[in-house]
Amino acid sequence: MKKVQKKLSIAFGLIVAVAIVTVAVFELGALLPGGLTDDKTSEFLCMMLMELLTIASIPVALRLFKTKSINRKLAEGKANALIFWGMLRIMLLGIPLLANTLFYYMFMQTTFAYLAIILLLCLAFVYPSMERCNHEVNDIEE
Repeated sequence: MKKVQKKLSIAFGLIVAVAIVTVAVFELGALLPGGLTDDKTSEFLCMMLMELLTIASIPVALRLFKTKSINRKLAEGKANALIFWGMLRIMLLGIPLLANTLFYYMFMQTTFAYLAIILLLCLAFVYPSMERCNHEVNDIEE
């Protein structure tokens, strides 16, 4: 179980680190922000897509392990199932986080920043601690 927890923690940390590096690169001036501020059609389409994706991914990721079918798979597969479903849950929050961070700097639209902050806060609720990993695999029947 320690290996599973370590892999999930690495994925979690990598998502957060890439988001921080993206912010640092733009804020320090290595890349110029606002390259697509004049393209209002693309901005609107990206904003609608990311709003829908964020609104859909948060409840799915937070309630993923509460479904009966996934509980059954975790009880049967233990570590292998936890790696798959844990990574999926982290990616459901992490990929939109990275996309929103990048879109914020491309369009300089604060909506993307707010969505990224919300996703970053939601990531705290799925942090793969050892206690959480053991609970999700062993205490399935409760």
